[in-house]
Amino acid sequence: MTIPPVGIERRVGQRFPYLLPVSLRQPGTSIEGVGFTQDLSSRGVFFFTNAVLTEGSEIELTLRMPSEITLGESMPVRCRGHILRVVRPPASDSSAVEPKIGVAVRLEGYEYLPESTGSSASFPRVAALHPHHDEERPLVHSSTRPVLG
Repeated sequence: MTIPPVGIERRVGQRFPYLLPVSLRQPGTSIEGVGFTQDLSSRGVFFFTNAVLTEGSEIELTLRMPSEITLGESMPVRCRGHILRVVRPPASDSSAVEPKIGVAVRLEGYEYLPESTGSSASFPRVAALHPHHDEERPLVHSSTRPVLG
């Protein structure tokens, strides 16, 4: 009987599974975009986006950091870090209308942002990441309502 090798966990902080909107930009380039997180810790994040990003690049992310990570209240934070890994979807995956790219980032610095009354307006809606197909939705006309007697 062979014993499988033991994998070494390289993560320092506990990961939390969070689906949060995130806005991103690469300093020194015109690359900007939006995405949503899959999981998050105080030292790293894995998120999905349509932005074309490359491993080793610097990145700046803005999101609302949850209380489990801040150990206080949830608050808007701008994070700086480096892209560790970019996971492109398989070319054969035709089921996805617009496949997302997975990105792993090591976070290296934080800037706490002031709360604003319209803080949700500064974050793109997650629904904005998905194409809308209005023509596929059935139309409901008032003339199709049943008559109640």
